[in-house]
Amino acid sequence: MTVTQTLDPTTGDQRVPNTPAEILARARAVAPLLRERSEEIARNRRLPADVVELVRGTGVFRIGMRKEWGGPELTFAQQCEVVEALSYGDSAAGWCGMIGMDTWIYAGYLDESVSREMLANPDAITAGLIFPVGRADRVPGGYRVNGRWPFGSGVTHADWVVGGCVVHTDGEPEPGPGGAPVNWRLMMVPRRDIEPVDTWHTTGLAGSGSMDYQAVDLFVPERNTFDFTTPRGSGPLSAPDAFLGNVPGVPLGVARAALDHVRELAVGRVEKGTGVPWAESYRVQTAIGQAEMELAAARYAVYGTLDDLWDRLSSGVPATPDQQVSSALARVNAFKTARSIVTRLADLVGTASIYRTSPLDRWYRDLHTMCQHILAQEQIVQSAGAHLLGGTPLAPFPLGLKG
Repeated sequence: MTVTQTLDPTTGDQRVPNTPAEILARARAVAPLLRERSEEIARNRRLPADVVELVRGTGVFRIGMRKEWGGPELTFAQQCEVVEALSYGDSAAGWCGMIGMDTWIYAGYLDESVSREMLANPDAITAGLIFPVGRADRVPGGYRVNGRWPFGSGVTHADWVVGGCVVHTDGEPEPGPGGAPVNWRLMMVPRRDIEPVDTWHTTGLAGSGSMDYQAVDLFVPERNTFDFTTPRGSGPLSAPDAFLGNVPGVPLGVARAALDHVRELAVGRVEKGTGVPWAESYRVQTAIGQAEMELAAARYAVYGTLDDLWDRLSSGVPATPDQQVSSALARVNAFKTARSIVTRLADLVGTASIYRTSPLDRWYRDLHTMCQHILAQEQIVQSAGAHLLGGTPLAPFPLGLKG
């Protein structure tokens, strides 16, 4: 099946939307089309080219663009809602939308000449791993970069690729600013300058194409590099963890899709042993009620903390560490709650859920895989607890803490 090439499947509108309401409406409109393509996307192990353009046409890749650049500048909560809507259609499409919109967050740290170049395509897609896996040796005018990075979600369809590096001078690692042990710098390069390595054969989230990528003796000009300590602007989108706000939209959207799917299944089902319709079964009623209760609580925690963060940062007052920790914990909880809900729904449906033809099988595997991401790990919970107790966080950066 090939999706329509019009950007809005409901109206045929060719214009990419540029307001929060329009972008969310477009994301919700394409979700059924993405659901139809989910098996193909997973089998392909990346988003097909026409699906990339369908997702691009929702406006998701411009949601972090500032108004001063002509963008819609969605709040953290609005961004999360768009990603949630796409993930309701397909996990991989939502994941790639969430990753790919970082273009305009990163642009706020780059040299202005690079940002102007990037503005030629307001719907540019970025992929890549920010952690310092690569090596950048100082040379006149920039860096000589070598490295291989894992987890390049969407790297096969990206316009720009980022890679974190440890900076070296005369063969030795440089100390970082503020007493950091190394100088962690990010390289932002056109997709044509890197080579994907097809390593993405996974249990779940197969369609995200999160394969390795590498650079060999690549010259990167100084103007195409940045770190998170020197934003050129101010406001919420200049916070060092601004790109983390919409991450929980993926598990929330998948859990919502699974719950709706099982509620639809329940209409025609009866308990095998008793013949009691599922709608009248105490067991089924309790399972669905419990799942709805947990999803609602997780969702409100995510959106409540995101709104609090945006409001405080918009007022020009830095977020408190406790606020940042609360938002990070809500994010981890969204992943874990979504996985728990889908696992129990699969148990409820029984053997029918184990076949590849069941979307529950795919959602179950997708959530298992995405819960292995560093942003959903126990390390984040430990770091939150350490902060709250005055101890040492193992992972301060994903909490938005300086160290």
